[in-house]
Amino acid sequence: MGLITFENEFSVAVPPAKLFKVYCLETDTLIPKILPQAIVSSEIIEGNGGPGTIRKVTFVEGKGLTYVKQKIETIDEENFAYSFSLIESNVWMEGVEKVIFEHKFVPTPEGGSICKRTSKYYIKDGAEIKEDQIKKDGKKTEGLFKAVEAYFLANPDA
Repeated sequence: MGLITFENEFSVAVPPAKLFKVYCLETDTLIPKILPQAIVSSEIIEGNGGPGTIRKVTFVEGKGLTYVKQKIETIDEENFAYSFSLIESNVWMEGVEKVIFEHKFVPTPEGGSICKRTSKYYIKDGAEIKEDQIKKDGKKTEGLFKAVEAYFLANPDA
C-alpha cells in the first residue's frame, strides 16, 4: 500500500475555539446551515460523537460527489485538534483504502485561526491517484472554512 501525504494551512478570521466547535463538535447542525448550497445533511449513523463515531455527509445533487462517510479518529478540545478518516464515498475511492484528515486550529495574534491540515491518502496496491485531485480536495476544504468565516463575520453573535 502506498501513502501520499499533503499538508496545507490557511487563515480564518474566526477564533480557534469557535472554529473547532463548528467544524468538529456541532458539524451536524451548523455546517448544512452555513453551506446549504453544497451540503444537504450531516448525521451520526453510529456512535455518540466521540472517537469511533461514523458520520454521513450528504451533498446536493449535480456535483458528482453525493455522500461521504467519515470515522472520527480523535477529538482534542483542549488543543483544538481533530482527525477523521474518510471510509466511504461515491467517487474516486476505488484506488484508495482510506484517507485520514488531521486538523489543528492555532490562534493568530489578530484573534483568528490558522487551520493546519494534513491529509494522508492510503493508496491500494497497484492503484494510481493523481496529486492534482488531492490538491483540489484541499482547496474545497479551504472554501468550507472561508464559508464558516463569512457566516461568523455576518453573524458575530452566532
